[in-house]
Amino acid sequence: MMTLRACISLISRNLCIGILTALYTRLCTHLPTGLSTYLCTAFIGLSTALSTGLSTTVRAQDLDAPNVVPITVRLTSSGQPTAKALEGLAAQGYEAVIYLAPPNVSDAVRDEHMIIGRQGINFVNIPILFNKPTEKDFDTFAGILQSLGDKKVLVHCQVNMRASTMVFLYRVVVGKEDPRVAYEAVSRIWVPSGPWKQLMLDVLRRHHVDFEPY
Repeated sequence: MMTLRACISLISRNLCIGILTALYTRLCTHLPTGLSTYLCTAFIGLSTALSTGLSTTVRAQDLDAPNVVPITVRLTSSGQPTAKALEGLAAQGYEAVIYLAPPNVSDAVRDEHMIIGRQGINFVNIPILFNKPTEKDFDTFAGILQSLGDKKVLVHCQVNMRASTMVFLYRVVVGKEDPRVAYEAVSRIWVPSGPWKQLMLDVLRRHHVDFEPY
């Protein structure tokens, strides 16, 4: 069980990351290009460092995958890790992997389930069609992630579009987090549109969450 001190420390880090992200957005919008690039890079580095304050946290640069976003000490979303990165997940403390793309997409790692399974890590594949995500896909994902309890989980797809969206919905619907804060992790990766924006709206409305993805 997490100690009170550790709990307070984690809350403080998450608060700081939220503040830094807001500053990052404002600076990138209003400052001259050169200065904003420098400062925004510094803020990204600082927020990543804050998110890795506890020894069990894996820093984004420790996972060889596109668009790695540490959410908490127990949850990370990303694009497709390399085969070598997958082979090292147990050493980084991961206990479960949820893969949200069909296993036959062009950049899938062959036999990922076997690479993960050999390490004693739980592996689940939810083959979400990118052009046709459904509420059932989210319900399946939410049920699986919730069943994993306090296990350390990597949720990934190809480039963290599916994953970032599903993790956002989970954090808001199941975790009851502020959607404005949780959505920052999505906006770092992409701007959901078409069927993905509609999915978000449908799920949020079904659970009476008043938020408009931007």
